[in-house]
Amino acid sequence: MSTPRRFSQEPYSGPPGSTELYLVRHGASADAVEGEDFELIDGHGNPPLSDIGREQAELVGARLAHLQFEALYVTTLRRTVETAAPLIRRTGLNPIVERDLREVNLGEWEGGLFRQKVADADPLAVRMMKEERWDVVPGAESPEVFGRRIRSAVERIASAHTDARVVAFSHGAAIGEVLAQATGSRPFAFLMSDNTAIARLVLTPESWVLRGFNDTAHLHPWPS
Repeated sequence: MSTPRRFSQEPYSGPPGSTELYLVRHGASADAVEGEDFELIDGHGNPPLSDIGREQAELVGARLAHLQFEALYVTTLRRTVETAAPLIRRTGLNPIVERDLREVNLGEWEGGLFRQKVADADPLAVRMMKEERWDVVPGAESPEVFGRRIRSAVERIASAHTDARVVAFSHGAAIGEVLAQATGSRPFAFLMSDNTAIARLVLTPESWVLRGFNDTAHLHPWPS
């Protein structure tokens, strides 16, 4: 009598040729001050990290330093560069700029005004969240344009790093857009990630598989 075959549960492994992408939201940035504008870079607000943001950057850098990354990406905005700095210091990786992973452009509400409008429950801010469209804000990037550039950035990264692990430091709305496209969810379903939260995906030309979202274990270590 033959012995029945046994089938154990195996840990997930990406298919050959896939790319494991870690997406890290930047650390907390400087406060927006009423009546003052952040510096603009190509139409985008460009605040530095706050003191809390720099502490968060150190923690996420220490968290990720033991992993083997083939490449490290940042955007054109300084808050991603400053957040990546501790990991760069620990690993010696040279940052690659992927400008299309930058934050959604908020048109007339750039430069810090967006935070004030949201805090004040401006009617357009309320409508924006209800309709899940950035371009409710005057001059803001449309979902179609934003979605295309984010997808192009991720596809470039994946095609350049097959069978490899990559980390990219990006922004809340940009990461939310990647995850919405990966899952086919509502546009803003993954919008509210915390500062320095980690998301993980496995990318192939045929599919993007979400493996983790809003991982902030480095900010809340277990008590010793």
